[in-house]
Amino acid sequence: MQILQEAKEQRAKKINKIERLKELKTPLSVYERLESISQNGLDDLADEDGAFFLKCFGLFLKKDGRFMLRIRIPAGQLTPSQAIKLGEVSQKYGEDYIDITTRQQLEFRFLKLENLYTILKELDSVGITTFQTGVDNFRNIVTSSFDGLGKTSVIATKPIIDELQKIFLKNEEWIGLLPRKFNTAILGNTINDCNIYGHDCCFVLAKQGDTIGFNLYLGGKVGVQASNSGLFIEQDQVVATFNAVINLFKEYGFRDNRNKNRLHFLLEAVGMDSFVDAIKAYSKLEYLPSGEILATDEYSLNDSGVFDLDDSLKALHLSIPSGVFKGSDLKKAGELAMSVDGEVRLSVEQSLYIITPRDKVEEIKRSPLYDQYSAYQNIYFNHQIACAGTATCAFGVIPNKPDAIELASYLAQEVPLRDGKVRMYWSACPKGCGIHGIADIGFEGCKAKDSEGNRVDGVHIYLGGKATQEAQEARLLYKALPLTQAKLKVKSLMEFYRDHRTDAESFEAFDDRVLKSMSVEEILDQIA
Repeated sequence: MQILQEAKEQRAKKINKIERLKELKTPLSVYERLESISQNGLDDLADEDGAFFLKCFGLFLKKDGRFMLRIRIPAGQLTPSQAIKLGEVSQKYGEDYIDITTRQQLEFRFLKLENLYTILKELDSVGITTFQTGVDNFRNIVTSSFDGLGKTSVIATKPIIDELQKIFLKNEEWIGLLPRKFNTAILGNTINDCNIYGHDCCFVLAKQGDTIGFNLYLGGKVGVQASNSGLFIEQDQVVATFNAVINLFKEYGFRDNRNKNRLHFLLEAVGMDSFVDAIKAYSKLEYLPSGEILATDEYSLNDSGVFDLDDSLKALHLSIPSGVFKGSDLKKAGELAMSVDGEVRLSVEQSLYIITPRDKVEEIKRSPLYDQYSAYQNIYFNHQIACAGTATCAFGVIPNKPDAIELASYLAQEVPLRDGKVRMYWSACPKGCGIHGIADIGFEGCKAKDSEGNRVDGVHIYLGGKATQEAQEARLLYKALPLTQAKLKVKSLMEFYRDHRTDAESFEAFDDRVLKSMSVEEILDQIA
């Protein structure tokens, strides 16, 4: 612990302004006033409340005086009644608008202050909370969309996630008191469909001898993949290990420069070995060394939208362009799930699945809801991510979601492919919320110059990120291309993929086999 203490002291000379706000009051004291604030209006809301305290409960005040609400959906799993209630609330209070996020949760927008207390109570009535979904808190814990279902699920992690949440959720000792946000993922599936290496704390399905458990990876964040701690975590050690990690982060994490306060920077300062020693000392557990990673299976979705979980259970995919959804459609999805005794599962790729018995698949596919989204059931939309963009984010450089949808629609027409998989992830700015750095083809919004020298919306294009069998950042392929040029370049790239892939080979596997050994210049020459 001494090394951690020394690192903390080196960075403790000056705390940031958010840490000073935390000294004024507790987040719960603001939450308890929410009913009166809703009644009395923004004049009853202190500046610091909007800047920090309400964000602890997922409430983000926007420039127009309305709110965005981030909703915790543990493991992305919704019962039909929860999906129906969420849809109804969005319809009634949020202009029927929903964003599906990369943490398997939902965001409502355009909410009026006077309705906030009522909204939270309605969500609470079906066991849904917005607690600790913003600022210096534990964000939604993610896992595979197929967790606990079918032949690829080895360990059902939702019960473990519930135990992890008991430590911090609605606990005043944790609300808003971390040095910075903390992302966690736990994967008990052989399919890595949750970007498992991209979080502060990652439990990755693994095998040590005859024991099935998890390898612990630590220190991931946007633009940086987590590193192997060298520890194998047995199933009954997960909660105690997580508790050790978060307490060490809370005690020794840095509180000066908010851009460098994530767990990654503490690990960078003290080294993984020292942090692991601290985990062992805090938890008082004996650990085996890292085992063999089992989360290595590839999967893809064709235009049928059906993923076979096992002989009797299917996951029917609804491809939601850029995660822009409607409350009315979520309600319909909940009603469909209820009609087949199924459930709704959200995806980190901003779409959803309806879990259904095999004999009910065709019934759901005949529904107006499925028909409505079937046009987007192709390789360009199935694995798409796009963050908010200029419409709702102050940091956005380009509109982003409309740009992602336009490109996917263009490619579906120009280079139609029934089978295969390509992950196109879009970030509207360098912050990288669209995790473009691990995409097969990643887009980062920027300004570019057109052929006449005019300043226009553009993108940097990245190639070859890895998120299935390994963690690897993409390399820069094009810098500052106008969007009008970018779509032509990507079309050529997809034609090269079409002409040189084997059968329905995924783009990630294609990159490993063909592109990875080529220089950027050689690739550009091939697709020119």
